[in-house]
Amino acid sequence: MGKTMAEKILAKAAKTKDVSPGDLLDVFPNVAMSHENAGLVSKVFKSIGVPKLYNPESIVIIFDHRVPAETAKTAEGHKTVREFIKDYGIKNFHDINTGICHQVLPEYGYCRPGEVLVGTDSHTTTHGAFGTFSTGIGATEMAAVWATGKLWLMVPESIKVTTKGKLKTGVYSKDLILYLIGLLKADGADYKSVEFFGKAIDEMTVASRMVLTNLSMEMGAKAAMIPPDQKTIDYVKSVTDKPFEVVKPDSDAHYSRTIEVDLDKLTPQIACPHAVDNVKPVADMAGTPIHQALLGSCTNGRLEDLEIGAKILAGKKVHNEVRMLVIPASWKVYKEALNRGILSTYIDAGAIILNPGCGPCLGAHQGLMAPGERCISSTNRNFKGRMGSTEAEIFLASPATVVTSAMAGKITVPEAKK
Repeated sequence: MGKTMAEKILAKAAKTKDVSPGDLLDVFPNVAMSHENAGLVSKVFKSIGVPKLYNPESIVIIFDHRVPAETAKTAEGHKTVREFIKDYGIKNFHDINTGICHQVLPEYGYCRPGEVLVGTDSHTTTHGAFGTFSTGIGATEMAAVWATGKLWLMVPESIKVTTKGKLKTGVYSKDLILYLIGLLKADGADYKSVEFFGKAIDEMTVASRMVLTNLSMEMGAKAAMIPPDQKTIDYVKSVTDKPFEVVKPDSDAHYSRTIEVDLDKLTPQIACPHAVDNVKPVADMAGTPIHQALLGSCTNGRLEDLEIGAKILAGKKVHNEVRMLVIPASWKVYKEALNRGILSTYIDAGAIILNPGCGPCLGAHQGLMAPGERCISSTNRNFKGRMGSTEAEIFLASPATVVTSAMAGKITVPEAKK
């Protein structure tokens, strides 16, 4: 019987030939990423008692969650990690002027087909868009990777998602993944690898594919992957000269479940408070007043997302009772959007441009909400208290729905071309 992408990549990383779901493997990750929580990882690492890092070249540290530091405690944490980086010879360090980890990793060539990437962040599944087995792990596990170069992983079963038809105007990859989360619920893909197939997936940009793999974590996925095509290969080769091996699933691979989505019938979707799997058509919530609109994050803060919103907003204004926040996912995205005049469109419309980082998505600073307020956001979580008050509400939607709603002052279905 053939093998899935997860089975093939994990077998390769474990230096073994044949694996099956449920097998426990000692896996050697190619990349080990942490952000500010590298402070906790370094503390655990020091307690292990080994004199040096197993492979400093595999470690990537990116400050993004609380940048610039919003409290003295955060500043102290940043300082501690910077000192550890110097003391232990870590070269792959990206400070507060780089961007959100899940955007920075592909931009700097850390995501490569056929490899294993682990990160101390739950949305590390993002990088499966590049044909990478990419998954989130805990700080203690990461400390073990730093010390030994390996960790154990159980080979997951895989779910196959296939699409037919094409996305209608006004419907995006965010709508597709929200629909799937609503279908499978928060635990529907627990410790499963999700693989995406279909002509519509093939036609998606790399950025749109990243939305699918990023949010797959919200239905419990251990990993989520899209078989690499020429589009993937061209992108990876444009950002790194490191060699890589493309791994694709066998045609007779076994999947624990197969789901087919008819995109011709898919409409704009929205995740309602207070769970990502509380998904409904946007039309069902149309007219709900909002007080804040957030466009950005590791889910939808890339250049194409900003472009989509700018085209809708051009020559118009954000509603006078709505605060609109725009957060490019990285400084590279910020600079390109600035050069193209995209940020000017938002500024002219009354939006606020914030520095790249997790900010209000994390709920640390920059745009928290008061009791009774509602935010429509292109981010990835809407749990109670996620963005300030536990009495506030967060709705998750595509950039088009976010911007359209920001102009109307209420949740609004983005217009489709007639």
